[in-house]
Amino acid sequence: MSLFSNDFENRGSGIAKNAPKHKGIRLFFEIFFRKFWKLIELNMLYFVFFIPIFLVLASLGFIKNTVLSQVCAGLSLILFVVCIGPATAGMMKVQRNFVLEKHSFIVNDFFKAFRTNFKKAVAVGFVDCFITLSVYASFIVYPVLVEKSGSKLMYIPMVITLSLALVIAMMNFYIYLMMIATNLSFKNLIKNSFALAFVALKQNIITFLINAVVLTGMFILYIYMRPLFLMLIPFIPASFLWFMTCFNSYPVIQKFVINPYYTSIGEVNPELMDDISPESEQIFEDMGGKEKPIEKRRKSKGKRIS
Repeated sequence: MSLFSNDFENRGSGIAKNAPKHKGIRLFFEIFFRKFWKLIELNMLYFVFFIPIFLVLASLGFIKNTVLSQVCAGLSLILFVVCIGPATAGMMKVQRNFVLEKHSFIVNDFFKAFRTNFKKAVAVGFVDCFITLSVYASFIVYPVLVEKSGSKLMYIPMVITLSLALVIAMMNFYIYLMMIATNLSFKNLIKNSFALAFVALKQNIITFLINAVVLTGMFILYIYMRPLFLMLIPFIPASFLWFMTCFNSYPVIQKFVINPYYTSIGEVNPELMDDISPESEQIFEDMGGKEKPIEKRRKSKGKRIS
């Protein structure tokens, strides 16, 4: 067997059009590697909306104790809070297409979801930013209060804050996906995402732990290998995390939100239907998996006659 063998001269039967689809982690990595460069492109687009955070850090770090630095930091922070929710909606719109293995025009689909879900996404993004700041503050404030008061009861509000943050984090696995996939009201988005945070607890814990591991790894890179961190962050981590979240969470939305709706109106969810016309309407039949294997030709020992 040669190292660079010509595989096309010795093939088995092709792949049938209705061949069984891979599932679970195998399907995850199959789609991930197939869409790898698209995910990098999507991450770069999403990263643009994090630039205001870097402007905040730059303003406070390089122009210290001036009105200009405070104004720049304030405006950049407002811009980030307003845009991060709609940008995440755009991210999830494209990721949903990837998970459903549908074609996506990344920039067009991203900004279409950004515009159409702007108001709802801004509200969700604001809550996410507020909770993030609350968690950060809890790690700074409450240990100091415990030390000053000498009472460990001050850890109770810290635990409450962290528990609330965990629930909201799990709600985020669903709320943006339902936002771009349904026409639910904001109230029902909150209600359903809260319910799914507990109904699909197993999937949510797995998704949360993977997110935690990746984010911890990125934080370690930031502390000890900052050049590598700066090289990676514009290209892959966000799109990987949201792709993994969408892959784990969207089937839950299909099962508990989308499928019941179509069942109630006597229809089948189009996302679960094959895009194959009935056999009676087919002009050409897909022969994948039916053709005979092609055997490699043996070389003739004699001279070739032209």
